[in-house]
Amino acid sequence: MTMVQLIERRVRELDRSGLAAFRNWFRKYDSELWDEQINKDIRSGKLEKFAKHALAAHKRGKTKEL
Repeated sequence: MTMVQLIERRVRELDRSGLAAFRNWFRKYDSELWDEQINKDIRSGKLEKFAKHALAAHKRGKTKEL
């Protein structure tokens, strides 16, 4: 049995409150990982071309307020 299969089995065994607690923990954990990846991409310059493209579009009036 793989680690993922074991985790799936254990998650299925949780009661409603345990599942809610796990869901909240996982959502926070996943969000933190995503933030770390975005920050890493920013520091490495990986997103620079997208930022330049967005700023240029804004200067041309191709954007609107949210």
